[in-house]
Amino acid sequence: MRPRCFSKDGSDRDRYTRAMTDAPVTRNADDANTQTRAPALGARIRGLLSPDARRHGGKGPWWRPSAITLVGLAILAALVSLRVWDPTAVETARVKTFDLYNRLKPRIPADPSPVVIVDIDEKSLKELGQFPWSRTVIADLVTAARDYGMAVVGFDIAFPEPDRTSPGVIAETIPGVAPDTVAALKALPTNDQILAEAMETMRTVVGQASTKAPPLATPPEAAMQSSVLGWRGGHPNDFIFANPTLIHNRPELEAAALGRGVFSVEDEVDGVVRRVPIVMNIQGVIKPTLSLEMLRVGFGGNSIFVGMNEGGVDRVVLQVPGTAGFPVPTDGDGRVWIYFAEPDASNSPSNEGRLYVSATDLINKRVPVERLQGRLALVGASAVGLLDIRATPIEPRLPGVEVHANLIEAILQQQYLQHPVEMHLTEIFVMLIAGLFLLYLVPRFGPFLSLGFLALVAGTTIGTSWFLFSQKLVLLDASYPTAAAILLYAFLAFANYTRDAAEKKQVRGAFAQYLSPDLVEQLAQDPDKLQLGGETKRMTLLFCDVRGFTAISERYKADPQGLTVLINRLLTPLTDRIMQTGGTIDKYMGDCIMAFWNAPLDVPDQEKKACRAALDMFAALDALNAERKAEAEASGERFLPLNIGVGLNTGDVVVGNMGSEQRFDYSVLGDAVNLAARLEGQSKNYGVDIVVGADTAEAASEDFALLELDLIAVKGKTEAVRVYCLLGDQTMRDSASFEALQSAHDAYLTAYRTQEWDKAETIAAQNTPMLNGAMANFYAIYGERIADYRKAPPPGDWDGVFVATSK
Repeated sequence: MRPRCFSKDGSDRDRYTRAMTDAPVTRNADDANTQTRAPALGARIRGLLSPDARRHGGKGPWWRPSAITLVGLAILAALVSLRVWDPTAVETARVKTFDLYNRLKPRIPADPSPVVIVDIDEKSLKELGQFPWSRTVIADLVTAARDYGMAVVGFDIAFPEPDRTSPGVIAETIPGVAPDTVAALKALPTNDQILAEAMETMRTVVGQASTKAPPLATPPEAAMQSSVLGWRGGHPNDFIFANPTLIHNRPELEAAALGRGVFSVEDEVDGVVRRVPIVMNIQGVIKPTLSLEMLRVGFGGNSIFVGMNEGGVDRVVLQVPGTAGFPVPTDGDGRVWIYFAEPDASNSPSNEGRLYVSATDLINKRVPVERLQGRLALVGASAVGLLDIRATPIEPRLPGVEVHANLIEAILQQQYLQHPVEMHLTEIFVMLIAGLFLLYLVPRFGPFLSLGFLALVAGTTIGTSWFLFSQKLVLLDASYPTAAAILLYAFLAFANYTRDAAEKKQVRGAFAQYLSPDLVEQLAQDPDKLQLGGETKRMTLLFCDVRGFTAISERYKADPQGLTVLINRLLTPLTDRIMQTGGTIDKYMGDCIMAFWNAPLDVPDQEKKACRAALDMFAALDALNAERKAEAEASGERFLPLNIGVGLNTGDVVVGNMGSEQRFDYSVLGDAVNLAARLEGQSKNYGVDIVVGADTAEAASEDFALLELDLIAVKGKTEAVRVYCLLGDQTMRDSASFEALQSAHDAYLTAYRTQEWDKAETIAAQNTPMLNGAMANFYAIYGERIADYRKAPPPGDWDGVFVATSK
């Protein structure tokens, strides 16, 4: 298993961090090649890291936006403009969202419903014959509705042609009939007159249709009568839908009816009926929809009033004497959003649902009186072949007459869906604010924090949209603002990733040729070593990693060059301490250092020199943090200290040129390398700075203050190893305070491994303040471990080995 700081492909990555400063490269004064290349390296550093770039990471301060930010602003402006323009695709996405809401929470209808659909269904066609029926059959239907005490009958069908089954018409079509017989039949009332007479005995509203085809004739005066008698704030004809042709009923039927309503609907761009024009402009006359006219006639209303504002129609009011009227909110075009209930299950031959009654059952008086008395009757067709099927948000195939029934119920329940102009403005405002925040956050705080903000915006927008729909019946589109924010985030994240990748590639390309000075010296003296291969040697390995580097990186997300400068300031003194003790830098991987002793040159007392380097690295780190703290206080910035963890291990490894024929690097391989990397990772888990392997500790125990930490099976290994912490040099080792701590510490480990938990905790409490609390974190961590063992004791054959589950 490769160490944590190795590259994913198993080869060593470019040493770009080491080349960020001249100091590590020019350390060996005897290396002529290095001396001549160092000035060029410094020049390239200064060229790549200009003062402005170091301060702002190539992204620029907010008052000097980068190219990415400018492009992002342009994209945001285009998205806002697109929403203001509101083309078909944008509107379709929006209304599809509202359709989903309607399906998730349909309207709960009144029980019983005030509406009854007198259905021309398959059963009626079977009993009464094919449609269109004789007008006398329709007259029987009107008479039956009157006898049942229904409030009003409205026809979702039109009767524009004379009935061909009238006696006089039939007489003319039968050859050989005596003239006096023909005259007698013609003298009889026509079927249309019979229907008109029946309509005069019952409150009736005839249905009319409108088309965009040019009119072929002028409608009769009765057909053009309208109950829309007033408006305020402008003329509705400037906004409502207009059609030049009115398909009306026979003049006698128009004259006999108490109301005339248009049952035509304007299909939306996707063919779904979700908004119905409640008033329409037909040849300059404002005509009400069939549903509204039925309510007017059924409740004895005298007129319909249209309210206007600067955006067009905003409401239509049915004025009923003795009441405040029925206000119906509309959009600017005079359309009302229908809040659909679940489809009536009676769209079937049984006709036993809450809305539908078969026309033949009504005519033949087979319906209970309480089912029909006082109801508003809509006469329509659901039979196959009569072509009155509509797509709606709640059902893709719904009889058109049920659309009118839903509208009547919604008006009576005063339950309307509304998408007022304020919601349009809110959608644009949300999108604009979210976009501006993303433009600021993504370059400065990284993709994860920005993604969290994006999720917050999307969740809040969607949640608010659903709340407004479910509780207020107000429509707020969450789809477009969310999609726009996601699109902008994707662009910014990709652009920043591409820029960062380009910067890293530039740095790597510039400095990949620079190697360790010691290695350069050997290769200069013996070029034959520039080939694949290696030798087995006993070496001491060091791994050093910055703790909390993610938080540091996010702070410099908007300033990657500033982060490079910071890491450069850290790696330079740490590298100095390693090389001053004879160590060789194997590689830098971002914030991680890998070094070793005893190669390529032999290093006597390699373990002690590695320990000395580790202690000196922390001394250098303390000096750097003190310097940075003073700088932060002088500039008024928040100080974020740098912390490192170090792992040391000694063992037999293979060292040499590793890689491929095309590219290789001088490095080490072996189990001891993996263990050194794992020990560095465990430093945080034990609350200490330096974790040392057993072989290193044994060789350096006479000159350094070392304490045993644990018997641990690190991740990736099955054998337990004894690990130590390095606290100080020989001065500390020889001090009385350390000797006291060492003795008490050994007693603590003995009590711990024999499962004497109380004794161990007593010793820990005594040891914690010793040596200025150097081991306080260690005892606290062990205290948590003991607490866990109290709850779940280790097995009886437990040997004190701790199995690490993390690197």
